Amino acid sequence: MKTLERTLDQFGPLAGRAALALIFVISGFGKLADPAATAGYIASKGIPLATLLAVLAAAVEIAGGLSILLGAWTRLGALALAVFLVPVTLIFHNPVGLEGMAAQLEVIQVLKNLAILGGLVAIASFGPGPVSLDARLAARRPEGARA
Repeated sequence: MKTLERTLDQFGPLAGRAALALIFVISGFGKLADPAATAGYIASKGIPLATLLAVLAAAVEIAGGLSILLGAWTRLGALALAVFLVPVTLIFHNPVGLEGMAAQLEVIQVLKNLAILGGLVAIASFGPGPVSLDARLAARRPEGARA
């Protein structure tokens, strides 16, 4: 049992970070692959500067996702994605005014985003774990220089 615990302590955070990062990295590159479609969807919600916001959203998703995946500036990346996720959820997955299956699908998206938000808060709170660039850099700092 101790071996399992040690393995989970070492590699569990990496597996969790990879699972969380995947949705953001794929989504970010998807936005870059068709920025006009992303901007059109943003504009359909009545939001101005849709093209700029589409590019910024892609940048936040890719940078934040890679930060979490690599474990570099992990807490900052997780916090940035958590802040990003709140208005995205409220604006683009709001089930108010919808009926039937359309409302149900948006409720599922809200719950999915809440679960992702929970994972991001956990990473921001507890850090990236031992298999990360943050941990490697911390190990190289002199003892008095650690935060």
